[in-house]
Amino acid sequence: MATTPYEPNWQSLKQGYSIPRWYEDAKFGIFIHWGVYAVPGFGNEWYPRNMYQQGTPEFEHHIATYGPHTEFGYKDFIPQLTAENYDPAAWARLFKESGARYVMPVAEHHDGFAMYDSKLTEWNAVKMGPQRDLTGELADAVRAEGLIFGVSYHRAENWFFFDGGRRFPARAGVAAGRAPRRVAGARLRDRRSLPPAGVLVRLVDPARFVQAVPAALRRLLLQRGA
Repeated sequence: MATTPYEPNWQSLKQGYSIPRWYEDAKFGIFIHWGVYAVPGFGNEWYPRNMYQQGTPEFEHHIATYGPHTEFGYKDFIPQLTAENYDPAAWARLFKESGARYVMPVAEHHDGFAMYDSKLTEWNAVKMGPQRDLTGELADAVRAEGLIFGVSYHRAENWFFFDGGRRFPARAGVAAGRAPRRVAGARLRDRRSLPPAGVLVRLVDPARFVQAVPAALRRLLLQRGA
């Protein structure tokens, strides 16, 4: 990796990091929430949590629309995420026409379902649902339009996200069957536990990632993923 003024520790990054120039110049970007929660299309991306929280509109909507949670849980939405009309090239063209300079989808939301190919978890869009690398395809399309591509990763709150779901019998599922206790190789009872961040470093274009993240921070992330 290139020589930088940073050392591989948080204090060095805190003292010396500055916002990258490309980000300062990019006045408009696209941030995308899209996942299994888009299937019910009710409320927002926190539907997978709220559908198990008694007294919420999502809880009542779920029962009225899909039946008891013990018969139709969140995992049962996964086969319905077909992405049959998904055209990442068309998305990328539209984003560029809008004037956006960068695009950042959520690669994995709190529900623990990865929208990219992963060897760390079977609960991903390549092995289930659409059986496509939705994030990878968008990355290629966005870069082809000359835009900067990045990913957002919301796995950190997964440890508590389905606490309501765990009050139901196992068949109801939560993120995806047995995923509540282990998603992407991390035990949910340890809120500090995260899957290797190096996976996401490799998912984005290193040339672009270098502009946004100092080499020292990349080393820290890759060490965590080692």
